[in-house]
Amino acid sequence: MKYIYMDHAATTPTDQDVLKAMLPFFSEKYGNPSSLYSIGQESRTAIEEARGKVAKFIGAKHDEIVFTSGGTESNNFALMGVAWANQKKGDHIITSSIEHHAIINPCKFLEKRGFKVTYLPVDKYGIIDPDDVKKAVTDKTILISIMHANNEIGTIEPIAEIGKIAKEKEIIFHTDAVQTVGHIPVNVDKLNVDLLSLSAHKFYGPKGVGALYIRKGTKIVPYLYGGDQEKRRRASTENVPGIVGLKRAIELAEQNMEEESKRLTNLRNKLIEKVLTGIDETILNGHPTQRLPNNTNFSFKYIEGESLILSLDMEGIACSTGSACTSSMLEPSHVLLAIGLPHEIAHGSLRFTLGRSNNEEQIDYVVEKLKKVVNKFRSMSPLYKKK
Repeated sequence: MKYIYMDHAATTPTDQDVLKAMLPFFSEKYGNPSSLYSIGQESRTAIEEARGKVAKFIGAKHDEIVFTSGGTESNNFALMGVAWANQKKGDHIITSSIEHHAIINPCKFLEKRGFKVTYLPVDKYGIIDPDDVKKAVTDKTILISIMHANNEIGTIEPIAEIGKIAKEKEIIFHTDAVQTVGHIPVNVDKLNVDLLSLSAHKFYGPKGVGALYIRKGTKIVPYLYGGDQEKRRRASTENVPGIVGLKRAIELAEQNMEEESKRLTNLRNKLIEKVLTGIDETILNGHPTQRLPNNTNFSFKYIEGESLILSLDMEGIACSTGSACTSSMLEPSHVLLAIGLPHEIAHGSLRFTLGRSNNEEQIDYVVEKLKKVVNKFRSMSPLYKKK
């Protein structure tokens, strides 16, 4: 049986070149980078080279990069760090209703401790209106956090425009760029951001490592306390193999991103066209064009997404209903509800996110199997028969 992986927004396989670069740092070059002897300094050198590579890739300066354990920690660090550091100035945070739970849950945590959070609505495509951001600002606003692209429906937000508003109002601006770094161009100055989160395993790097960009001069306190690592901004012995893997993954993304983005856009468009023309009562979620090159998200009326996933898995196809971090929840996606889908339609949604291993032949195979399982479940649906 074929095996087709189309859940690259959840995670990507670690590239063999990335793994090869990491291996010596597990058992040969294992020194603690805080040690003064040579094997420790070899690890220190590898970390600083990686820091320089990450910084250059997103248009930052070398000392503006802090390595973390991944996107969730970077997002928590940004929110908590700015909130605690600026609470004498204000207690208001602006974010959106479609953020990843790595943003929403820290916001809820802060609300329980006296902070006020405005969750901005989105339109039917998942776009945040910059005018809504401007209207939500108060004299107590200390932070705006809006994701670069949504992890479920792939919509790309007007970050540069929102960042311009934040800059004019002298408010710190953070973006969760976990789904965009390595896939589309990301430059912190062009986006007008003060903080930016990224994660290696979203672009063929290892799990357990990421980074937070912190613009020089941004008022923020550490999230982890302990040793003096990362210039006292993030305690804990650095994940040297992971950081080396992050560097190599960025090098590969830099080499291949433009060509791969065009290829995935063509595949994505083909998948969208074949699904919408081949399966009736189907909706494309997210913006029709202002979306990630590899993202598709469909709602199939009269069916539950979980049933489709299990049936497609039996056909050798891996996809998802939305965020991998909430796949065990029975509630419909908060993102799909936010763009206006009713519960029953949101429940029947699938996300296919494409990657390096996918090709046109696989698109044809997936659509063929998808039609088969959709027809099977609809044939058992009294609601579909009554329509």
